[in-house]
Amino acid sequence: MTQVTLLYFASLRERAGVASEAVTTAAADLAGVYDEAQARHGFTWPREHLRVAVDGEFARWGDAPLAASEIAFIPPVSGG
Repeated sequence: MTQVTLLYFASLRERAGVASEAVTTAAADLAGVYDEAQARHGFTWPREHLRVAVDGEFARWGDAPLAASEIAFIPPVSGG
């Protein structure tokens, strides 16, 4: 089990009702961490449409979560 902090932005933050949360995960990779968050909060964004970052650096979905890291899930942004 790995303790991490999840950061949510834009519509993900609205859906979760929080900007961040500390969680313990058994996921082997960042994709699994998102799957857990998606199940917990009912996110509708498919993973393929999001970016993931770890400790402020873009990461790959197949990367393992690191203890005490901040994992950010970033949906596409539109605007003008």
